[in-house]
Amino acid sequence: MKAVCIAGQLVGEGSRCFVIAEAGANHNRDLGMGKALIDVAVEAGADAVKFQTYSAETLYSTKTPRFKYLEKVSGEDVYDLIHSIELPRGWQADLARYCADKGIAFLSTPFDRAAVDELDALAVPAFKVASFEIVDLGLIRHVASKGRPVILSTGMATYGEIQEAIDACRAAGSDDIVLLHCISLYPTPARLVNLRAIPNMQAAFQRPVGLSDHTMGTAIPAAAVALGASVIEKHYTLDRTLPGPDHPFAVEPDELKALVAGIRDVEQGLGDGMKAGPAPEEAEMFRLARRSIVVARDVPAGKVLEEADLTVKRPGFGIKPNLLPFVVGRRAKRGLEYDDILTWDMI
Repeated sequence: MKAVCIAGQLVGEGSRCFVIAEAGANHNRDLGMGKALIDVAVEAGADAVKFQTYSAETLYSTKTPRFKYLEKVSGEDVYDLIHSIELPRGWQADLARYCADKGIAFLSTPFDRAAVDELDALAVPAFKVASFEIVDLGLIRHVASKGRPVILSTGMATYGEIQEAIDACRAAGSDDIVLLHCISLYPTPARLVNLRAIPNMQAAFQRPVGLSDHTMGTAIPAAAVALGASVIEKHYTLDRTLPGPDHPFAVEPDELKALVAGIRDVEQGLGDGMKAGPAPEEAEMFRLARRSIVVARDVPAGKVLEEADLTVKRPGFGIKPNLLPFVVGRRAKRGLEYDDILTWDMI
């Protein structure tokens, strides 16, 4: 599998998971809130903060029907809602500088060609293509033409559509492609997540694969890393009760911090897969908590040992229990006391 370098970090098999804190539209058109979101991501230990760059005029027809999932968070038509939460494009340079000052990568998902050009001018370390845009091969080619790594989210896509998007990237000159498994429901029920798609996609496309997660909580992303996810993208907010379509299913600051910590714990816990006996740190447990052959009753010197003279107990530095049949019938070299730990020099 080909690794991809994003913001100086290798993304792919054998590398640490690249964690994208998805601020999305949760800035509520307040620049101070946008910067506060960056601070939260830095504190949590995320690798990148991602916003979204779109305009209602180029994203939705004014005749688009309303989404049922938005009925509880807004009474506006889709076009008006999107217009009300657009990221002011004049902020992007300021947010990018703020990220640079804080030592975290700045990303934003472009939804039109002008947005691609604007973000390219800011030297973003990668472009993210949203799941809904995977069928817009013209937009994907424009993204890929900038020569930066491309992160393709694949919610609702078939393998054929994913391959078409990869081919579009390659035709435009970019082969640095990361795929994100995704379920396009907000929030996503755990029963629909289908994490086994991650290793399947890795095998099918020979690309780093991650997860763009919309579940509630932090368990699913950690499980995805255990299955080989190279990237985790997670929506977060300062407060789930804030108005806006993306706040209700996003994690809050403490949860984002716990999510990143959980991912790092999982990475350490994966190990190399080998079973080669005790680790050095297990030496005391190996010596004292395993079982070995122990004398079950006082035995005089010279007596031929019977099975009734012996038992198996802890600690473990005596003769191994599986060798009991080879001990029975041997003669005690000296007197043995109850609970002596039997060693070969005693018989």
